[in-house]
Amino acid sequence: MAREPIGIREVARAAGVSTSTVSNVINGRDDKMRAETRSRVLEAIQTLRYTPNTAAQQLKSGHATTIGLIIPSTANPFWGAVAHHVERAARQSGYRVLICNAERDPVEEARYAEMLLASGTQAIILASSPLSFDHFHHLMERGLKLAAFDQRVRDMTGGITCSVSVDQEMGGMLAAQHLLGLGHRRIGVVTGPIKTNSRIGRVNGIRTALSRAGIDLPDSLIWQGGGVIGFGDMEGSELGRVGVRELLSRDEPPTAILTGNDMYALGAYAGARDLGYRVPDDISIVGFDDIVLSEIVQPPLTTIRQPVSAMADTIVRLLIRHIEQPTGTDAESFISVAPQLIVRGSTASPRTVLKSQGVS
Repeated sequence: MAREPIGIREVARAAGVSTSTVSNVINGRDDKMRAETRSRVLEAIQTLRYTPNTAAQQLKSGHATTIGLIIPSTANPFWGAVAHHVERAARQSGYRVLICNAERDPVEEARYAEMLLASGTQAIILASSPLSFDHFHHLMERGLKLAAFDQRVRDMTGGITCSVSVDQEMGGMLAAQHLLGLGHRRIGVVTGPIKTNSRIGRVNGIRTALSRAGIDLPDSLIWQGGGVIGFGDMEGSELGRVGVRELLSRDEPPTAILTGNDMYALGAYAGARDLGYRVPDDISIVGFDDIVLSEIVQPPLTTIRQPVSAMADTIVRLLIRHIEQPTGTDAESFISVAPQLIVRGSTASPRTVLKSQGVS
């Protein structure tokens, strides 16, 4: 005779607590709970081999308790940090997160979204900053709530539920203005293919800052992937190395390099070293994101900080509000966050003499 499945009441009885206490432990709402109480509940769950009935929870609450997160690739520690903070923020509100690495491929993004929607997940955070959301329209028509992370969306035009992004143009401007203030006038850019809204925004900000200083940014000083297939998210450090070597090998090399993100910047360190350049004595390098590695590399990396933890908390809060209160939409759902320039040891005033092969 088949054994009746263990329910939350049996767990509560075994642990000597209420069913609401068990529910709080299961859903991660136990930060204020006594450690001894939490341990009793976990021990009862393990002993009884209790498995929460997710489908039943969703029917009872009237909405799904999982959120999808589609990111480019955790090969870049920035996206790993985003996933960590999104998952933590969601867990504190009783939600779980399913993480998908789609490498900015719209076909793969749509497939993941279709799979998530079919499994009952009705809300997704998309972090690829695409030029268009067309590949999600058929899913949004079926009720998918789509939140844009790291991409500025000003209103619900196009069906986006909410968005949180750093001001990409301001970030590019801050980085360029810092180098201009140090005296650099020939500044190069090393990045992946400039075909996402975030990358376009950063380069536009760089151009604006240089233009205001009366300086041109020629295409010859912009290296964007060197023919890489896709967006270069997984190969960032190696592409940074190759890109810097190419720019520094030209007849009139730049005295400073702005990179698309910190992984490109770390690769740029290696590329400069390959040619005998020292950072920052011979070449200044600026990153973008402020990943944890930027503080411990030598010299520590000057970069533009994105407040990842606060951004993740905000996008999760906004999306859950739209899940639980679907009629409560307003302009506050679309938030732009100011970036911050973090000056460390990878930037300095330019040397007077700089040769393309080796350093004088």
